[in-house]
Amino acid sequence: MQNDKNSKYYGTGVALVTPFTKNENIDLKALAKLIDHCIDGGADYLVVLGTTGEVATLSAAEKRQVLQAAVSFVDQRVPIVYGLGGNNTSGILEEIENTDFQGVDAVLSVSPYYNKPSQAGIQAHYEAIADKCPVPVILYNVPGRSGSNLTAQTTLNLAKHENIIGIKEASGDLTQCMEIAANKPEDFLLISGDDMLTVPMQSIGGVGVISVLANAFPATFRKLTQGGFTEKQEAVYSLLEINPLMYAEGNPVGLKVILNEMGLCSEEVRLPLVEASEELKQKIKAALEKIDY
Repeated sequence: MQNDKNSKYYGTGVALVTPFTKNENIDLKALAKLIDHCIDGGADYLVVLGTTGEVATLSAAEKRQVLQAAVSFVDQRVPIVYGLGGNNTSGILEEIENTDFQGVDAVLSVSPYYNKPSQAGIQAHYEAIADKCPVPVILYNVPGRSGSNLTAQTTLNLAKHENIIGIKEASGDLTQCMEIAANKPEDFLLISGDDMLTVPMQSIGGVGVISVLANAFPATFRKLTQGGFTEKQEAVYSLLEINPLMYAEGNPVGLKVILNEMGLCSEEVRLPLVEASEELKQKIKAALEKIDY
């Protein structure tokens, strides 16, 4: 399995935050520092401009700025996956035409949200993207955000497309994930979209995680994805208290509290998100003190 042509996406992918300055401009110095922190900590690849990167609040020019900066800062040290998805298929196809994919290894494309299309519509949406995209496509199923589920059968149908190489599965449904794992092509990637389900996902055929918390704790996630069983257990259990705090007031609000404590970036987020409440900050700081990183 380690000779899989897609093995560069095994292990830990970090869903990078987009750092902002106090006046909410893109903080490229902080982005460079964060990228070095993740790579030095053992991240296997980086996901730029996913949900955790607050992509919904960035302009087209800002997205280009962040992507170009990330490609430059990474300098081919690890693969880069670019978040490119939405609920307007023609708009995504136009964005593909206008994107410079130099330095981009693959795209991560979220299942259409809000519209709640049928499974046939979801499949046609992804096939249109995969047909157009010059780099491989990783599906992203996150029903809690999209309002609809990408079923195992639709995933397996899409897995037959030569330019669709995997799925980030964040449904939380391990039975659905097992159906995918049992019937997928051998080189199709099953990637956990939930940090705390990474080890169970690996046990059924998953190859790793695209992680929120790995922004802060890449070395912990290296143990979690690549260590022995006891090491995996210790790593994931060390995150049990802090993980739910990351989502208590919206992602990446809690995560940016940790990153600020580590001196990696500010706590600034863009509306409609707001900085963490004082109560949440204190809970996060207390939990952080218990983690060996």
